[in-house]
Amino acid sequence: MKYSILFLLVIFLGLRSSGQNIDKIINASEVERMVRVLASDEMQGRKTFTPSLDSAAAFIAGEFKKTGLQYFKDLKGYQQSFSMQKTTPVITSGKINNTEVAPANIISVSTEEHLMVDQNSGYTEVVLDSAANLLSRAFALTNENKKYIVWVNKHHEKNFSRLSRLNRESFEPKAPVVFVLTDEKPPNYSFHIQNKITNTALANVIGVLPGKSRKDEYVIFSAHYDHIGIGKPDAKGDSIFNGANDNAAGTTAMMLLAEYFKKLGNNERTLVFVAFTAEEMGGFGSKYFSKSIDPDKAVAMFNIEMIGTESKWGTNSAFITGFEKSDFGTILQKNLVGSNFKFEPDPYPDQNLFYRSDNATLAALGVPAHTISTSKMDSEPNYHKQSDSIETLDLKNMAEIIKAIALSSQTIISGKDTPSRVEKR
Repeated sequence: MKYSILFLLVIFLGLRSSGQNIDKIINASEVERMVRVLASDEMQGRKTFTPSLDSAAAFIAGEFKKTGLQYFKDLKGYQQSFSMQKTTPVITSGKINNTEVAPANIISVSTEEHLMVDQNSGYTEVVLDSAANLLSRAFALTNENKKYIVWVNKHHEKNFSRLSRLNRESFEPKAPVVFVLTDEKPPNYSFHIQNKITNTALANVIGVLPGKSRKDEYVIFSAHYDHIGIGKPDAKGDSIFNGANDNAAGTTAMMLLAEYFKKLGNNERTLVFVAFTAEEMGGFGSKYFSKSIDPDKAVAMFNIEMIGTESKWGTNSAFITGFEKSDFGTILQKNLVGSNFKFEPDPYPDQNLFYRSDNATLAALGVPAHTISTSKMDSEPNYHKQSDSIETLDLKNMAEIIKAIALSSQTIISGKDTPSRVEKR
């Protein structure tokens, strides 16, 4: 009986101490300090390929250094740099059955400077008829890394120009895909495309807290730190898209979790804290990161996005995307039993959020990688607007969400729980 009482007393004092520590580290004041820096006008909206994004990266690296995180793998600092290729069409021309095709009816997605394409070039031909989902099919084809020439029915003429958005930046070579707007699959054709290729540097920011007994098992805490920069002034004359909720909020959460777990010092698994770049442009930062980590050793990923406003259920709640795809969410719910915080399944399944954020790349590789958010996707008033400023955030509720993530993840980082794998895509 004495030993039982002593054991319970030790557990009680441990929980009390943990609670006191977490409140000292994760609180509304610290949340405000970090968000105010990242979402300041001086950061100019943290757009990819701008000096302001570099300033944000330097701030995050500075916080990692203060926390005392280690570098990721063989990096010499906290920044994981990589080069992006940007493709700009210079010349586009072509013929179908010896008849000139308007340049606007030819769109190429490629990282090659010169393309000469005809019926003898070895391209696989694909027809997208009037019933095809143009954008979805086009996106899938450009991701297959195979040479295609795609005949797009003129029924899609209104949306055809939108395919040019697929010809964006890339950090690796792409097999060319040429889209042509036409009502026929011609026997004879020839196209000439010349592109200008420019290279620009980007960087993720990564810090590591090595595990004790399971160093080769990784739990990832992530958020993207880029936003959309400066645009047309609104009615108030504000042209800066500060991105306080999207996603200074998630980046702040990730940094505070790093500090908390460092001071707690009891993680059996290795914790990786990463701020992704270029999410707004297509998730290029997370895609690059996924190539530098063995997905079979990644036990779980807590991706944090837009937690600065109340969820549809009010305060002390958030949702988990892809809840049904693994038991990740069930584990988190179990660890919060008795608290006043609730994690709920994603209430917006029609928005396909599970594959729209930085968790998507690792999830496709089988990792139980999920995004935690509170964003009301059907009615978020400041999403991608100049009004997404710190004044619109509930900083106290944000602190409670971050604490809930810290407490609910304990059995995963300790090695007691291992979430089931997501089905690979």
